[in-house]
Amino acid sequence: MKCRHCSSEITFQLIDLGTAPPSNAYLTPQTINQPETWFPLNVVVCEKCWLVQVESSSRAADLFNDEYAYFSSFSDVWLQHCKGYVGRMIEKLGLNQSSMVAEIASNDGYLLQFVQEQKIPCFGVEPTASTAIAARAKGIETIEEFFGVALATRLVNEGKAADLIAANNVLAHVPDINDFVRGFATLLKADGVATFEFPHLMKMIEDRQFDTIYHEHYSYLSLSTVVDIFAANGLSVFDVEQIPTHGGSLRVFAQRSDTGSRLMEDSVTDLLKLESDKGMNTVDFYQGFEDEAEQLKSALMDFLIAAKEDSKKVAAYGAEAKGNTFLNYAGVKSDLISFVSDRNPAKQGKWMPGSRIPIVGEQQIRDEQPDFVLILPWNLQDEVSQQLSYIREWGAQFVVVQPKFRIW
Repeated sequence: MKCRHCSSEITFQLIDLGTAPPSNAYLTPQTINQPETWFPLNVVVCEKCWLVQVESSSRAADLFNDEYAYFSSFSDVWLQHCKGYVGRMIEKLGLNQSSMVAEIASNDGYLLQFVQEQKIPCFGVEPTASTAIAARAKGIETIEEFFGVALATRLVNEGKAADLIAANNVLAHVPDINDFVRGFATLLKADGVATFEFPHLMKMIEDRQFDTIYHEHYSYLSLSTVVDIFAANGLSVFDVEQIPTHGGSLRVFAQRSDTGSRLMEDSVTDLLKLESDKGMNTVDFYQGFEDEAEQLKSALMDFLIAAKEDSKKVAAYGAEAKGNTFLNYAGVKSDLISFVSDRNPAKQGKWMPGSRIPIVGEQQIRDEQPDFVLILPWNLQDEVSQQLSYIREWGAQFVVVQPKFRIW
């Protein structure tokens, strides 16, 4: 395939996770007896610009459709993170009632609700109908379209040029990353700022986070690659922060290349040097990743088979994309994991794609009292283990596989 950014021919494979249905294509009572569409899940590395990317075999419209069931507001830790971000941006940029804040991939209004509380004008862009409806129910103006230069141009013509554009965990989700980034350069005011949060490729490789790979994640990003992509599309990076979300992420601050006046912080040059020192722009950095994924898969399967042979019941918590990647890669079905519990009502009463494990509410954990609860969103293991601490009452234990298998 050709690289999504620089169009170079790609030959180096990072990992082949086989085939799987889209990670958010949950089965319903109407579709549970119908066949699923499975796509290859193969990740490759461009040796020219070092963009790590999934080989494309599905359209964005098929992945982010009306039934999209990921709602950001169901993690308390994530909401606290976003509230803190909004407060900090208001102070840092001097935002007020004359400002305009936009969020791209605004989901259910999880972040913009905190902007709205401060009476600052704002709007979201969100292509999935299910989450856009939830955002509008909170009174947040939401434009239900995919973002790019064409939409950004229209928004500017409508008087919606932005002082701040937030883009949390969306840069990796776009098939045409060049058009997407150019859209930010178009929508920003002359002195506006855009922030992007995304999982850091360095942490993904070093901590063996292969379950962050799924069809909706077209790209896996280092700072050095992001700097190059932004520069080619009208943005310049002037600051970066390393944050703990999603197993280790970056928050990148960018401005228009033609009009931005902020000086580059040392944080950018320091992290670029760290990535270079680790060899992220060499093939050697990526060698062995697939072997390590296979080791984690084996650890999970050994545990599940042993539990079944010992007549122990295993349930899981968190019907998220991470879990779907892992379960389908390992070939886990409902004979090994009885059910997956999730707080999100939009997922309850459905089945996990591929594995077809039923998704239920949290009460079922109390009712069935499993011997083990496998936490699929391992990046939220502290929050989840506190939330489900009552399983200790009947002697149950928690299990996580990533980044290292453990039972406690």
